[in-house]
Amino acid sequence: MIVQFEEFMNKLKELKSKTNEMGLLFDLDTLKIRLSEYENRMQEPDFWNDTCISQEITQKSKIIKDKIEGFNEILNRTEDLEMLVEMSIEEEDDSAVTEIKSEIKFLEKDIESIKIKTMLSGEYDSNNAILNLHVGVGGNDAQDWTEMLYRMYRRWCERRGFKIEILDLISADEAGIKGVTLRVIGQYAYGYLKAERGIHRLVRISPYNANGKRQTSFASVEALPELNENQDIEIKSDDLKIDTYRSSGAGGQHVNKTESAIRITHLPTGIVVQCQNERSQHSNKETAMKILKSKLVELKERAHKEKIEDLTGELKDNGWGSQIRSYVFHPYNLVKDHRTGVENSNTNAVMDGDIDEFIYAYLALKE
Repeated sequence: MIVQFEEFMNKLKELKSKTNEMGLLFDLDTLKIRLSEYENRMQEPDFWNDTCISQEITQKSKIIKDKIEGFNEILNRTEDLEMLVEMSIEEEDDSAVTEIKSEIKFLEKDIESIKIKTMLSGEYDSNNAILNLHVGVGGNDAQDWTEMLYRMYRRWCERRGFKIEILDLISADEAGIKGVTLRVIGQYAYGYLKAERGIHRLVRISPYNANGKRQTSFASVEALPELNENQDIEIKSDDLKIDTYRSSGAGGQHVNKTESAIRITHLPTGIVVQCQNERSQHSNKETAMKILKSKLVELKERAHKEKIEDLTGELKDNGWGSQIRSYVFHPYNLVKDHRTGVENSNTNAVMDGDIDEFIYAYLALKE
């Protein structure tokens, strides 16, 4: 019994050391000073005069406060467990063994979660995300695969408590969807989902092949930060080509009679965005412009450019040889991320939204 409690104590010391290392990464002293500055600013009489600035400060204050409280909570729980182990040793009482084992597992999980948040320190990481899925090579199977990914990300959002709004959805004629654009609302939504950016490949026996042959299909995933008002950028009107067309989505007679759907092309980069979700052409144009700005900012960050004007963005082909992750349903079950080497043979769980291990591994790799 004593040996087991000593193992517990060594494990807790290890976890405490990891927590203190994260405290250094957080730079807690600086965070506390910044939080105090924000809280003082929030007490000023004219604080709410500028709604954009006040909302930004309130959000930043909450993020910092959550980090500090999360760190302190982990330390307190670790110290409480250390005390419980010491009491159990002194009293030679092994009744708390199961409780201690369980609490250590929870601690390890929570410490890993906090560690991931230290990696989400980019300028836009705490923002909401715009997630765009688009069909690639593979015909009906690819369209079905795009819809399967759409469900996977919906389930992942539900697990995290994130809300989603459909900005644009293009149905396919025979199976699945051709594409969907989602607004994912939640703290660090973009920070997490940027790990999913790239080509996703599916290998399975095709339900659309009469001979039951194996089929390989592709779909692309694009994650963009939804910009706050203070992060807004200017785009020259001369750089835009704006087209209107009739929506192909739901909406009854209205969509058949009015050209409410909007397609915007950014001429310098060739980036094209579209929106047909709203009945109003004005609303669709506003949403499309938001998506375009997010794409340009994300591309600027990826290309390490100082100005939007310097961009001439290129995207990989949505097909062979460019996938970040493969989902194999036949002749065996395996999901493998080609960037990190992480594998999971429980394909049902992955397709039900259990993708955190892939996201965490990518964020750790980029760190």
